[in-house]
Amino acid sequence: MRNKTICVVGLGYIGLPTAALLSNRGYKVHGVEIIQSTVDTINHGKIHIVEPGLDTFVRSAVNSGRLEADTLPKESDIFIIAVPTPFYEGFVPNIDFVIDATKSIAPYVKAGNIVILESTSPVGTTEKVAEVLEQNGVDISSIYIAHCPERVLPGQIMQELVANDRIVGGITPEATKVTAAFYKTFVDGEVLQTDAKTAEMAKLTENSFRDTNIAFANELSILCDKFGIDVWELIALANRHPRVNILRPGAGVGGHCIAVDPWFIVHKGGKDAKMIRTAREVNMYKTEWVIEKIKNAALTYEKEHGSEAKIACMGLAFKPNIDDLRESPALYITRRLVSENLDVLAVEPNIHKSDEFTLVDFEQAVNEADIVVFLVSHKEFGNLNTEYKIVLDFCGVNK
Repeated sequence: MRNKTICVVGLGYIGLPTAALLSNRGYKVHGVEIIQSTVDTINHGKIHIVEPGLDTFVRSAVNSGRLEADTLPKESDIFIIAVPTPFYEGFVPNIDFVIDATKSIAPYVKAGNIVILESTSPVGTTEKVAEVLEQNGVDISSIYIAHCPERVLPGQIMQELVANDRIVGGITPEATKVTAAFYKTFVDGEVLQTDAKTAEMAKLTENSFRDTNIAFANELSILCDKFGIDVWELIALANRHPRVNILRPGAGVGGHCIAVDPWFIVHKGGKDAKMIRTAREVNMYKTEWVIEKIKNAALTYEKEHGSEAKIACMGLAFKPNIDDLRESPALYITRRLVSENLDVLAVEPNIHKSDEFTLVDFEQAVNEADIVVFLVSHKEFGNLNTEYKIVLDFCGVNK
């Protein structure tokens, strides 16, 4: 199997780690990315995203000659589509990137090839890939088309690409079998076989489950604030029950999966997706609630001191210790405060430069700020001296 060539379309947070891992496992990989500067960075053995261990994998893969990047696909034995699947206004799924990627590989697909959609997608998208290939001259009866959703945690991607179980669902039983055989060459976890629609729904279900449980924690945090209860102590006590495991509340929910995928179910499920819709609404409301808490604290400060409060927004990423800003509630909160003309110090230790904000060192921000707002519990924020500061901790940074 390792004499097969692979074309990975999309070299972002999933595509690049996947391409680098496969290259280091002996496969010859051709990566495709439409941004020329990203292509150049990778071909120099460097990375454009922050992910522990990824730089070593990419450097090794490029130096060995088994990984190259380009803006166009090329003939390969296996094609992996790993592009974003965002949504339009109104939370309508947007699979345009998947369609464009499929069209881009169509001229290079030949009999016997495997085409895999790894992008998290609405139910029916893999069948749409087959339809687009057929419309572009590919005999889909001669190839194997399947969905294998990524199931990794940012910050642990390189380990989880290998260790986690994978779900493979083909549009035919034979496509499932052939694609599963490929994943078994580099996945230590179990490779579970099903059909394409079930594989698509499985990934959406996993993230909707997480979203629903986080919504419970976020609603608890709002209620505890109302009742004058320490939510962190409450959760710690409740979790001493052997069958209770309440998650940690935060400033909302972000990321390319949990904040997006439930809408794919809601869009297709309509009025029958009641709980999943409600969980999304609770988590979105939590972010708005946080903004109001910060604004009220700033207003109180101004009334008491006769001057505008300087607010340190600690963290912009969607979760701790990464640089990923996708759907980040912390980023949204900071943008809103700036747009409403509050005096904001933006802090994100995992990003060196921002086109949007003048980033401030976290220790400097705490020293200069009147109000310190913890939005993300980055490791750098633990045990900072916030004495004599107004502290709003929405992520339990020292809990």
